[in-house]
Amino acid sequence: MGINSLVSPFDAIIFDLDDTLYPSTTGIDRCVKRNIELFLIEKCGFSESKAAHLRVELFKTYGSTLAGLRALGYDITAEEYHSFVHGRLPYDSIKPDVQLRNLLCTIKQRKIVFTNSDRIHAMRALDRLGISDCFEQIICFETINPNLPNSTRPDEFPVLLKPSLDAFRIALDAANVEPRRTLFLDDSVRNIAAGKRKWGLQTVLVGKTVKSKEANYAVEFVNNVAQAIPEIWANKMEYKDETITRTKSELESALAIALVGA
Repeated sequence: MGINSLVSPFDAIIFDLDDTLYPSTTGIDRCVKRNIELFLIEKCGFSESKAAHLRVELFKTYGSTLAGLRALGYDITAEEYHSFVHGRLPYDSIKPDVQLRNLLCTIKQRKIVFTNSDRIHAMRALDRLGISDCFEQIICFETINPNLPNSTRPDEFPVLLKPSLDAFRIALDAANVEPRRTLFLDDSVRNIAAGKRKWGLQTVLVGKTVKSKEANYAVEFVNNVAQAIPEIWANKMEYKDETITRTKSELESALAIALVGA
């Protein structure tokens, strides 16, 4: 059966942001880690030797440094933390990605960003890539932590982030998607596993050439999805009461875009 006679298994596609929509080679992640350590030194009074170790331990135990600090009683707001950690990032290292934009424009399903980052960072990164208008919705830190600004003490509301099941629940409710007909792309094996095991998302591990146990697909770069998952562009996709038709030229265009960057 050729691709033109298939029905797409996906009604929606959810993309992680950092190290997924742009590659890790930008160095943003390395700068984030260093800024977190500087926050621990300058704002919390830890020594430099302690800060690097503490950042790793808080991530392992609580999912993020912010979550760990608040759980331990540090009265730090998310705005204060994010403005320090993300506010001094070298966003110029994220370059416009015309190939990615063209690829996204060929995808007719709903496209949603789901990131642990705050909205300001998400918008700056998407704007730098030139794809901010390609997405219907951005689900971010503020979406999955709506009560945090109302807390009267640091440990009143736990900070929710992927791969927390509660974070996924809130995000999927906000997105209003059917998980089993949703494709989820992320660079984190832990996030992929949580989305697959509990919610039944169809999963794509980004940044790897070999699938993890819970990944349905693996792509080294997000721009490779047309080659790895051509069924996204199947000729017809049943969506509620509508049928969205893909022309042969649209399918060939998507595959051509992927091959240009191969």
